[in-house]
Amino acid sequence: MHTPVNTFKQALRERRSQIGLWMGLANAYTAEICALAGFDWLVIDGEHAPNDLRSIQAQLQTLAAYPASHAVARVPVGDTALIKQYLDLGAQNILVPMVDTPEQAAQLVQAMRYPQDDGQGGVRGMAGARASRWGHYPDYFKRANDEVCLLVQVESREALKNLDAIAATPGVDGVFIGPADLSASMGHVGNAAHPDVQAAIADAIARILKAGKAPGILSPDRQLAAQYLQLGAVFVAVGLDTQILMRHTSDLAAHFKTEITAAVSVKGASY
Repeated sequence: MHTPVNTFKQALRERRSQIGLWMGLANAYTAEICALAGFDWLVIDGEHAPNDLRSIQAQLQTLAAYPASHAVARVPVGDTALIKQYLDLGAQNILVPMVDTPEQAAQLVQAMRYPQDDGQGGVRGMAGARASRWGHYPDYFKRANDEVCLLVQVESREALKNLDAIAATPGVDGVFIGPADLSASMGHVGNAAHPDVQAAIADAIARILKAGKAPGILSPDRQLAAQYLQLGAVFVAVGLDTQILMRHTSDLAAHFKTEITAAVSVKGASY
């Protein structure tokens, strides 16, 4: 057995569009449903969803049966020890929120990598955990640095100011733009559609591409998502499992409750 090639990382490097979905339900059962839908990548959200290490592991194990849907695990914070734990669970693709400076980006690169003789390594601690399938991947420690994928989130005015340097950081594979937090940072809380925010996003996508890295973003608005893809965004999440469930259940309940109310009103009418 050998360490698997990270084909999601390859796709980003080759600028092949990757369509994804955000998973906040924190459940392996629903993760399998999302994988069967055919998305290229699925975010296991450890920042805003009630995930812990065990639920993340369960979702990683579930998604492993569907290699066409790549797991991207978002840590709650760019902590070296926490990143080590996510990697040891077998996550190859790590998404880190709130990266504002190139110094932060460089620290994250170090956290993602094992020390290497060539001097290009990092500070990741050595362990024969699930990532190496407890030693069944004998080449893991030599190949891991090449197969892990680091995605950093820029979602503040400070991050935009430092975007060129963040994107140019060796070892950063993709830069994800967070529209919600970015709009708040720009003074447009809850209004990511504001023209100033959209202009900043378009500019950021262009700058990330110029640096030779893959831009990413999330938008449940189909028209906006298509627009971001046209601008050059490579990995685009087009929905959230929680939002899909909320909208469809609300619509279904409202439809039948309206129908029942209308039927009762007619039945009880008197002349």
